[in-house]
Amino acid sequence: MKMHGLGNDFVVIDRRGSDVVVTAELARALGDRHRGVGFDQLAILDDASDADIALTFYNSDGSTAGACGNATRCIADHEMTRRNTNSFSLRTERGRLEARRADNGMASVNMGAPIFEWEKIPLAEEVDTLHLPIDGNPTATGMGNPHCTFFVEDAEEIDLSTRGAEMEHHPLFPERTNVQFASVVDKNHLRMRVWERGVGVTLASGSSSCAVAVAAARKELTERSVTIDLDGGRIFIDWRDDGVWMTGPTAHVFSGQLTPGFLDSI
Repeated sequence: MKMHGLGNDFVVIDRRGSDVVVTAELARALGDRHRGVGFDQLAILDDASDADIALTFYNSDGSTAGACGNATRCIADHEMTRRNTNSFSLRTERGRLEARRADNGMASVNMGAPIFEWEKIPLAEEVDTLHLPIDGNPTATGMGNPHCTFFVEDAEEIDLSTRGAEMEHHPLFPERTNVQFASVVDKNHLRMRVWERGVGVTLASGSSSCAVAVAAARKELTERSVTIDLDGGRIFIDWRDDGVWMTGPTAHVFSGQLTPGFLDSI
């Protein structure tokens, strides 16, 4: 299936009941927007013993990703529709996540508790994760993958391609990092742009949205429930006691099959 959440697009391979082998080479070939299907992330569906399904994620460069919030939300919405239910559970590298139906045709996923310990994000050395020793005073947050958030006067004015590429490979982040630039509209509203590790500039990112909302609340720039405007649209984040809830729209573009010729060419 091809899906997207606010323009953050992904391919979904349902591996349940099959012997399909997914490799980094397959992920890169599928992610090629000229010779493959094209995506920001690839999501693999498997059976799970302690949840309704299990998800594994790849980036378009073939590297693995511990979390993909928009894909998780879209897949949960698709499965809830298929099963005619209003709640659903998913197993990811983050652990067991809960999803549910929301108003206006949207879906919500609890992306779990944010991570603040430097060694768990992970960072290369012990530092204050709220105030990283980097120009611009960014904040580090773990949401199953590492995030580095800069709060700026105007996110629109940032050279995202240059700044994002530089920060993704900063030595403080041994596993690379997602990078966000956000500006505060008011206490419940942020404008954010994102660079995803292993992908580049994307129109939206669910885990990045969660990380930005958490960082803004930690810095007392906003409340814990915020609306975030991304390049691809609007998402809603609510940091509660039981985790960070993400609510937004979903889109299922098409379903199809990969040809033997394509697979043989990899």
